[in-house]
Amino acid sequence: MTEGIEAIFFDMGTTLRTRVADEELRRQAVEQMMALLGEKEAPEAFYQRLTERFMAYRQWAQETLIEAPEKEIWTRWVLPDRPLEQIEPLAEQLTHLWRGTQGRRVVRPDARLVVAELARRGYRLGVISNTISARAVPRGLEEYGLANYFQTVILSSTFGQRKPDPAIFLEATRQVGVSPARSAYVGDQISRDVVGPRQAGFAMAIIIDNPRARKEMQAQLLFKPDVVIQALSDLLDIF
Repeated sequence: MTEGIEAIFFDMGTTLRTRVADEELRRQAVEQMMALLGEKEAPEAFYQRLTERFMAYRQWAQETLIEAPEKEIWTRWVLPDRPLEQIEPLAEQLTHLWRGTQGRRVVRPDARLVVAELARRGYRLGVISNTISARAVPRGLEEYGLANYFQTVILSSTFGQRKPDPAIFLEATRQVGVSPARSAYVGDQISRDVVGPRQAGFAMAIIIDNPRARKEMQAQLLFKPDVVIQALSDLLDIF
């Protein structure tokens, strides 16, 4: 099945890294956002209001497969009651803090070894990730010592379309100069990381095992992963 595959693309989270709940980080991030905005509301009420607005944005994004730029997310969806000229310059910083309310991002322990070995074996590598931030993924790759292994990093926040739209997968293959039929994708959700690559004509769709994927596989009749792996290191047995 892997014969002829030249490129392997990865989802970022929770594939190359995972997220760990951190209540202290959440509290600090909420307080910093409130200080930045001069907000006097109770912290939990403020956090709940932003959560509800982000949920509304996420539902819209999932339905349309459009990812709005950071400035638009904050000015149109999350803080529309604030002056545009106040929020636009703060959008990147607010995104960084908001991501902090969602937990700590931790690289998988075998990620660097696996990525480095796949690159050594001659595969072209890339990242295709849904994210509201234009900088978080590149910064994470630098922090984890992974950036130099990837020939392209395609983010929904800058591309404008989200997985599973096949356009974002096709753009990644175009940038590395490999046809979809010679490409594989590694992710963690059937609904975007199998559906999207299949529709784009990828040769393989691989899922790293997790509770959400198992639940999706029970309900999903049309799209199944080619392989389910337990750890990234399993990729070295496949490729």
